[in-house]
Amino acid sequence: MLGVGALVLALGPSVYLGLASRRFPPDTTPEGAYARIVLAVTDDRLGAAFAYLETDAQWAVFTALDYEKQISTLVATSYPEPERATLLAEVEDARAASGGEDYFARLARRLGFVARLRKDLSGVARIEIKGERATVETARGTRYAFRRRDNGIWGLTLFTAELRARAERASRDVAVIERAAADYRARPHEAP
Repeated sequence: MLGVGALVLALGPSVYLGLASRRFPPDTTPEGAYARIVLAVTDDRLGAAFAYLETDAQWAVFTALDYEKQISTLVATSYPEPERATLLAEVEDARAASGGEDYFARLARRLGFVARLRKDLSGVARIEIKGERATVETARGTRYAFRRRDNGIWGLTLFTAELRARAERASRDVAVIERAAADYRARPHEAP
């Protein structure tokens, strides 16, 4: 008889999750959160994986999105070309995003988060829980760290550092952009 990991490898994650849907583990377990991430990535619904990031990662996404939208507005209304086009391209993900989930999905594609996850979406071989932290080890040996959120759902920690860094950079950038936008507005003959 095939084990869960072998079954996932043989059938593929989407087929396995479809077969196992009657016993889909709750997202208040690390296995359930992982299964939902696998399903979101496999079905190319990356926004659905956002709910299964740890809280700090989610807040970082919202923070970066807010700051980058501010940057977009300031640049679009105050900056001259070619700086305007260059800077607007840098915040295109935020400009086009309809919200945090969509912004995360866009970043996940562009920054390679999806590729990192797709390297191993095999079945769960082992779960280790220590307090508010858990590790899901896949059938292929990849280890994914999770943290229990306040609402009881387990959140993936894999992208938290990168998302925090993005939010911090956007926070610093908006201050610089605000000063430059004010300068451009003070010199209207040079502004658009």
